[in-house]
Amino acid sequence: MKVNGKVIVVTGGGNGMGRQITLQLLEKGAHVAAVDVNMKGLEETRDLAGNDRNLTLHQVDITDKEQVQNLVAKVIRAHGVVDGIINNAGIIQPFINVSDVSDEIIDRIMNVNFYGTLYMVRAFLPELLKRPEAHVLNVSSMGGFFPVPGQSIYGASKAAVKLMTEGMAAELKDTNVSVSVVIPGGIATDIKKNSNIVSDTSKDEKTKENSKIILTPEKAASLIIETMEKNLTIAYIGKDSKLMNGLYKLSPKFAGYLIGKVLQH
Repeated sequence: MKVNGKVIVVTGGGNGMGRQITLQLLEKGAHVAAVDVNMKGLEETRDLAGNDRNLTLHQVDITDKEQVQNLVAKVIRAHGVVDGIINNAGIIQPFINVSDVSDEIIDRIMNVNFYGTLYMVRAFLPELLKRPEAHVLNVSSMGGFFPVPGQSIYGASKAAVKLMTEGMAAELKDTNVSVSVVIPGGIATDIKKNSNIVSDTSKDEKTKENSKIILTPEKAASLIIETMEKNLTIAYIGKDSKLMNGLYKLSPKFAGYLIGKVLQH
Protein backbone atom coordinates (compact mmCIF):
# COMPACT_ATOMS: atom_id res chain seq x y z
CA MET A 1 0.00 0.00 0.00
CA LYS A 2 1.51 3.30 -1.07
CA VAL A 3 1.34 5.72 1.87
CA ASN A 4 0.79 8.94 -0.06
CA GLY A 5 -2.64 10.30 0.83
CA LYS A 6 -3.36 7.48 3.29
CA VAL A 7 -4.31 7.87 6.96
CA ILE A 8 -1.97 5.86 9.16
CA VAL A 9 -1.95 5.39 12.93
CA VAL A 10 1.51 5.04 14.50
CA THR A 11 2.02 3.90 18.10
CA GLY A 12 5.10 5.05 19.98
CA GLY A 13 5.06 8.22 17.89
CA GLY A 14 6.50 10.36 20.68
CA ASN A 15 10.11 9.17 20.43
CA GLY A 16 12.72 7.09 18.65
CA MET A 17 11.70 4.91 15.75
CA GLY A 18 8.00 5.79 16.05
CA ARG A 19 8.83 9.47 15.77
CA GLN A 20 10.91 8.84 12.65
CA ILE A 21 8.16 6.71 11.11
CA THR A 22 5.72 9.57 11.75
CA LEU A 23 7.99 12.22 10.24
CA GLN A 24 8.84 10.14 7.17
CA LEU A 25 5.20 9.23 6.55
CA LEU A 26 4.32 12.93 6.60
CA GLU A 27 7.16 13.65 4.16
CA LYS A 28 5.69 11.02 1.83
CA GLY A 29 2.29 12.71 1.89
CA ALA A 30 0.51 10.55 4.45
CA HIS A 31 -1.86 11.76 7.16
CA VAL A 32 -0.69 10.48 10.54
CA ALA A 33 -2.36 9.92 13.89
CA ALA A 34 0.60 9.68 16.26
CA VAL A 35 -0.12 7.76 19.46
CA ASP A 36 1.93 7.70 22.64
CA VAL A 37 1.47 7.60 26.40
CA ASN A 38 3.81 10.61 26.65
CA MET A 39 2.17 13.84 25.49
CA LYS A 40 5.38 15.84 25.79
CA GLY A 41 7.08 13.45 23.37
CA LEU A 42 4.19 13.78 20.93
CA GLU A 43 4.41 17.56 21.08
CA GLU A 44 8.13 17.34 20.30
CA THR A 45 7.30 15.19 17.28
CA ARG A 46 4.76 17.79 16.16
CA ASP A 47 7.38 20.54 16.50
CA LEU A 48 9.85 18.54 14.42
CA ALA A 49 7.15 18.07 11.80
CA GLY A 50 6.71 21.85 11.59
CA ASN A 51 3.15 21.70 12.92
CA ASP A 52 2.10 19.74 9.85
CA ARG A 53 -1.70 19.91 9.47
CA ASN A 54 -1.78 16.25 8.44
CA LEU A 55 -0.58 15.21 11.90
CA THR A 56 -2.80 14.66 14.93
CA LEU A 57 -1.63 13.74 18.43
CA HIS A 58 -3.32 11.18 20.66
CA GLN A 59 -2.22 10.50 24.22
CA VAL A 60 -3.23 6.88 24.80
CA ASP A 61 -2.10 4.05 27.03
CA ILE A 62 -2.31 1.14 24.61
CA THR A 63 -2.48 -1.33 27.51
CA ASP A 64 -5.90 0.11 28.36
CA LYS A 65 -8.43 -1.58 26.09
CA GLU A 66 -11.07 1.11 26.60
CA GLN A 67 -8.65 3.90 25.69
CA VAL A 68 -7.69 2.05 22.52
CA GLN A 69 -11.32 1.49 21.55
CA ASN A 70 -12.05 5.19 22.11
CA LEU A 71 -9.05 6.08 19.96
CA VAL A 72 -10.74 4.70 16.85
CA ALA A 73 -13.56 7.25 17.00
CA LYS A 74 -11.09 10.07 17.70
CA VAL A 75 -8.97 9.19 14.65
CA ILE A 76 -12.06 8.88 12.43
CA ARG A 77 -13.29 12.24 13.70
CA ALA A 78 -9.93 13.87 12.97
CA HIS A 79 -9.11 12.20 9.63
CA GLY A 80 -12.35 10.72 8.30
CA VAL A 81 -10.95 7.24 7.66
CA VAL A 82 -8.11 4.91 8.66
CA ASP A 83 -6.05 3.12 6.01
CA GLY A 84 -3.27 1.61 8.08
CA ILE A 85 -1.79 1.05 11.50
CA ILE A 86 1.85 0.63 12.49
CA ASN A 87 2.19 -0.97 15.90
CA ASN A 88 5.65 0.19 16.84
CA ALA A 89 5.36 0.87 20.59
CA GLY A 90 7.37 -1.51 22.74
CA ILE A 91 9.55 -1.83 25.81
CA ILE A 92 12.31 -4.19 26.94
CA GLN A 93 13.07 -5.74 30.31
CA PRO A 94 16.13 -5.42 32.54
CA PHE A 95 18.83 -7.90 31.49
CA ILE A 96 18.03 -10.54 34.12
CA ASN A 97 17.00 -14.18 34.11
CA VAL A 98 13.39 -15.34 34.10
CA SER A 99 13.66 -16.49 37.71
CA ASP A 100 14.59 -12.97 38.79
CA VAL A 101 12.01 -10.97 36.83
CA SER A 102 9.24 -9.55 39.00
CA ASP A 103 5.58 -10.24 38.25
CA GLU A 104 5.09 -6.49 37.79
CA ILE A 105 7.73 -6.32 35.05
CA ILE A 106 6.37 -9.44 33.35
CA ASP A 107 2.86 -7.96 33.26
CA ARG A 108 4.13 -4.63 31.94
CA ILE A 109 6.19 -6.24 29.16
CA MET A 110 3.32 -8.45 28.00
CA ASN A 111 0.73 -5.69 28.31
CA VAL A 112 2.67 -3.15 26.24
CA ASN A 113 4.28 -5.40 23.66
CA PHE A 114 1.64 -8.05 23.06
CA TYR A 115 -1.71 -6.93 24.45
CA GLY A 116 -1.20 -3.34 23.32
CA THR A 117 -0.60 -4.57 19.78
CA LEU A 118 -3.54 -6.96 19.99
CA TYR A 119 -5.91 -4.27 21.28
CA MET A 120 -4.89 -1.93 18.44
CA VAL A 121 -5.41 -4.57 15.78
CA ARG A 122 -8.80 -5.68 17.08
CA ALA A 123 -10.03 -2.11 17.53
CA PHE A 124 -9.02 -0.81 14.10
CA LEU A 125 -9.55 -3.88 11.91
CA PRO A 126 -13.29 -3.24 11.32
CA GLU A 127 -12.43 0.21 9.94
CA LEU A 128 -9.57 -1.11 7.83
CA LEU A 129 -11.84 -3.71 6.24
CA LYS A 130 -14.03 -0.87 4.93
CA ARG A 131 -11.23 0.64 2.85
CA PRO A 132 -10.35 -0.21 -0.79
CA GLU A 133 -6.91 -1.19 0.48
CA ALA A 134 -5.46 -1.15 3.98
CA HIS A 135 -2.49 -2.38 5.93
CA VAL A 136 -1.54 -3.65 9.38
CA LEU A 137 2.16 -3.60 10.24
CA ASN A 138 3.39 -4.95 13.58
CA VAL A 139 6.94 -4.56 14.83
CA SER A 140 8.38 -7.68 16.44
CA SER A 141 12.08 -8.11 17.27
CA MET A 142 15.14 -10.19 16.57
CA GLY A 143 14.61 -11.46 20.12
CA GLY A 144 11.23 -12.76 18.99
CA PHE A 145 12.64 -15.57 16.83
CA PHE A 146 15.71 -16.68 18.77
CA PRO A 147 16.58 -16.66 22.50
CA VAL A 148 18.46 -13.71 23.97
CA PRO A 149 19.74 -14.48 27.48
CA GLY A 150 18.35 -12.00 29.99
CA GLN A 151 15.53 -10.94 27.66
CA SER A 152 13.37 -14.07 27.74
CA ILE A 153 10.12 -12.34 28.73
CA TYR A 154 10.65 -9.58 26.19
CA GLY A 155 11.43 -12.22 23.57
CA ALA A 156 8.29 -14.15 24.45
CA SER A 157 6.17 -11.02 24.01
CA LYS A 158 7.70 -10.28 20.62
CA ALA A 159 7.46 -13.92 19.52
CA ALA A 160 3.75 -13.69 20.30
CA VAL A 161 3.51 -10.59 18.11
CA LYS A 162 5.36 -12.35 15.28
CA LEU A 163 3.19 -15.47 15.29
CA MET A 164 -0.06 -13.54 15.72
CA THR A 165 0.85 -11.32 12.77
CA GLU A 166 1.75 -14.24 10.53
CA GLY A 167 -1.53 -15.90 11.46
CA MET A 168 -3.44 -12.72 10.65
CA ALA A 169 -1.73 -12.52 7.26
CA ALA A 170 -3.15 -15.95 6.45
CA GLU A 171 -6.58 -15.11 7.87
CA LEU A 172 -6.86 -11.88 5.87
CA LYS A 173 -5.27 -13.07 2.62
CA ASP A 174 -8.55 -12.83 0.68
CA THR A 175 -9.43 -9.36 1.99
CA ASN A 176 -8.33 -5.82 1.20
CA VAL A 177 -6.08 -5.75 4.29
CA SER A 178 -2.40 -6.63 3.88
CA VAL A 179 -0.42 -7.64 6.96
CA SER A 180 3.29 -7.32 7.70
CA VAL A 181 5.60 -8.17 10.57
CA VAL A 182 8.95 -6.38 10.79
CA ILE A 183 11.81 -7.95 12.71
CA PRO A 184 14.48 -5.35 13.48
CA GLY A 185 17.90 -6.01 14.89
CA GLY A 186 19.65 -3.46 17.07
CA ILE A 187 18.45 0.11 16.74
CA ALA A 188 20.07 3.15 18.34
CA THR A 189 17.04 4.40 20.30
CA ASP A 190 16.21 5.30 23.90
CA ILE A 191 14.25 2.09 24.50
CA LYS A 192 16.10 1.42 27.76
CA LYS A 193 15.19 4.83 29.16
CA ASN A 194 11.62 4.55 27.90
CA SER A 195 11.40 1.13 29.55
CA ASN A 196 12.53 2.66 32.86
CA ILE A 197 15.76 0.67 32.78
CA VAL A 198 18.87 2.18 34.35
CA SER A 199 21.96 1.43 32.30
CA ASP A 200 25.56 2.51 31.79
CA THR A 201 24.97 5.50 29.51
CA SER A 202 28.61 5.88 28.50
CA LYS A 203 28.72 2.20 27.49
CA ASP A 204 25.47 2.53 25.57
CA GLU A 205 26.76 5.55 23.65
CA LYS A 206 30.07 3.80 22.89
CA THR A 207 28.15 0.82 21.54
CA LYS A 208 26.11 3.08 19.28
CA GLU A 209 29.23 4.83 17.97
CA ASN A 210 31.31 1.71 17.38
CA SER A 211 28.74 -0.68 15.96
CA LYS A 212 28.58 -0.94 12.19
CA ILE A 213 25.44 -3.04 12.22
CA ILE A 214 23.09 -1.10 14.50
CA LEU A 215 20.43 0.73 12.53
CA THR A 216 19.68 4.39 13.07
CA PRO A 217 16.03 5.17 13.87
CA GLU A 218 15.85 7.04 10.56
CA LYS A 219 17.01 4.03 8.52
CA ALA A 220 14.80 1.62 10.47
CA ALA A 221 11.78 3.86 9.87
CA SER A 222 12.54 4.01 6.16
CA LEU A 223 12.72 0.20 5.93
CA ILE A 224 9.48 -0.19 7.88
CA ILE A 225 7.61 2.15 5.54
CA GLU A 226 9.17 0.33 2.57
CA THR A 227 7.83 -2.95 3.99
CA MET A 228 4.34 -1.48 4.03
CA GLU A 229 4.61 -0.04 0.54
CA LYS A 230 5.86 -3.35 -0.88
CA ASN A 231 3.21 -5.36 0.99
CA LEU A 232 5.84 -7.74 2.39
CA THR A 233 4.53 -10.31 4.86
CA ILE A 234 7.79 -10.47 6.82
CA ALA A 235 10.89 -8.28 6.77
CA TYR A 236 14.12 -8.78 8.67
CA ILE A 237 15.76 -5.36 8.87
CA GLY A 238 19.33 -4.72 9.91
CA LYS A 239 22.44 -6.77 9.20
CA ASP A 240 22.33 -8.44 12.61
CA SER A 241 18.71 -9.52 12.21
CA LYS A 242 19.38 -11.03 8.79
CA LEU A 243 22.57 -12.73 10.00
CA MET A 244 20.98 -14.24 13.10
CA ASN A 245 17.96 -15.42 11.12
CA GLY A 246 20.20 -17.41 8.82
CA LEU A 247 22.43 -18.65 11.62
CA TYR A 248 19.52 -19.70 13.82
CA LYS A 249 18.07 -21.80 11.00
CA LEU A 250 21.40 -23.59 10.61
CA SER A 251 22.19 -24.07 14.31
CA PRO A 252 19.88 -22.77 17.06
CA LYS A 253 22.35 -23.90 19.75
CA PHE A 254 25.29 -22.03 18.23
CA ALA A 255 23.20 -18.92 17.60
CA GLY A 256 22.18 -18.85 21.26
CA TYR A 257 25.80 -19.35 22.34
CA LEU A 258 27.01 -16.56 20.05
CA ILE A 259 24.52 -13.97 21.25
CA GLY A 260 25.38 -14.88 24.84
CA LYS A 261 29.08 -14.24 24.17
CA VAL A 262 28.30 -10.92 22.51
CA LEU A 263 26.23 -9.75 25.49
CA GLN A 264 29.08 -10.53 27.86
CA HIS A 265 31.28 -7.92 26.21
